Amino acid sequence: MSFTRILPISLIALALGGCSDKPEPNDPSKFDPNAACPPGQVCPQAGYGQPGYGQPGQPGYGQPGQPGQPGYGQPGQPGQPAQPGYGQPGQPAQPGYGQPAQPAQPAAGGQATPIPAAAAMLAQPILQGLALSEMPGLSGDGPPIVASFQPGQTYEHPVQLQPNRCYGVIAVGLPMLSEVDVQLVTNQPPLPPAPLAQDSTTGPNAMIGQKGQCFRYDFPVGASAKLVIRATAGSGVIIAQVFVK
Repeated sequence: MSFTRILPISLIALALGGCSDKPEPNDPSKFDPNAACPPGQVCPQAGYGQPGYGQPGQPGYGQPGQPGQPGYGQPGQPGQPAQPGYGQPGQPAQPGYGQPAQPAQPAAGGQATPIPAAAAMLAQPILQGLALSEMPGLSGDGPPIVASFQPGQTYEHPVQLQPNRCYGVIAVGLPMLSEVDVQLVTNQPPLPPAPLAQDSTTGPNAMIGQKGQCFRYDFPVGASAKLVIRATAGSGVIIAQVFVK
């Protein structure tokens, strides 16, 4: 082979080897496109190193939300009252757990408690004064009747009616009684009680047969009756007296 043929082939091989695009392994400029950019400028084909997650200028994970939009843990809009929740007191006047119960009202009805007449000495002058003005010509039939009452309670006292006699009753209530009622009824078991006379007054004093209008028992034989005293309103002590003529 002649030298003139070898030389052109060598030159062609050298030219092809110098134009290869394979980057050298230790050349950083081949991996970082910005390395070849002029100072102060960003290459149009920027790769790693551009703003991304966590970089300023572009919000990413961990950055706060838009201003003015409350998120978790942020207070609500100002000027709006908080809604009641657990642990807050209920509406006023509505009892809840732990609040005291309403005071128990005394049960209506039942029997009053008799007490000695000496315990009602303060009412004796009132009773005697009413007897002089309201029961002229009548005298007391037996001792006074005294009992302690709660609202709605009653007390029954036996009365023996005599033929052709006239009867009256006075009852005085104190200190917190506002309405006292008395009634004279028959007492002939097994027959039910039947009313004979009852007061028409209002207030703490009750009377039957006042001002000469006594109840007259005109039957030829005697009969058993009872005086029913009721504390219609209020509580306290009632002293009563049966009068006869």
